[in-house]
Amino acid sequence: MLRSVRVAMLALALTGSLVAGFPSLLAAWDRAIEFDMVVSGGAATCLPHATAKITIDPLGPVERMEVHVSGLPANTDFDFFVIQLPKAPFGLSWYQGDIETNRHGNGHQRFIGRFNIETFIVAPNVGAAPVVHDAAPFPDADRNPQTNPVHTYHLGLWFNSPDDAARAGCPATVTPFNGEHNAGIQVLNTANFPDDAGPLRQLNP
Repeated sequence: MLRSVRVAMLALALTGSLVAGFPSLLAAWDRAIEFDMVVSGGAATCLPHATAKITIDPLGPVERMEVHVSGLPANTDFDFFVIQLPKAPFGLSWYQGDIETNRHGNGHQRFIGRFNIETFIVAPNVGAAPVVHDAAPFPDADRNPQTNPVHTYHLGLWFNSPDDAARAGCPATVTPFNGEHNAGIQVLNTANFPDDAGPLRQLNP
């Protein structure tokens, strides 16, 4: 009997917590944003149907970004970045992680971080940086450039390998956009938004 009472009290407490938190939950859902990524210029001919749908949900101190890609080569690895500019010269770029497609050329990944109007990169001064990957053509820098805060409101997706790009009929250009700095070309970006008003700028914390 005592156990039943405790269970009932716990259920009531949980229900009360959910009801109390419901307005906050609704407010967060109200502020969520959705948008598409578009195929980049370098991949427009070889992957004309490539696309991605992005949803960003505010979770208080962080945001949750859901990335769904489609129209890509099957069973292939790609690298996802938050970037200053959607197209070359790209500007400052922040490596988020990898997305692997399935046999249908679709993929999904979830990222947790700060993806809103406050997203930025800063380097108050120049300092020594670790050199881990020193192979050409994009070896690690041994010092960082000084910069005031620079907002990074755009997104980009790159082939993890120029060989994978070539197999898909795309240019086999080598770029620095993976963990070892020997990636392929950019496939998707947010050039459907202005350079100074990327989609992350839409979300206020």
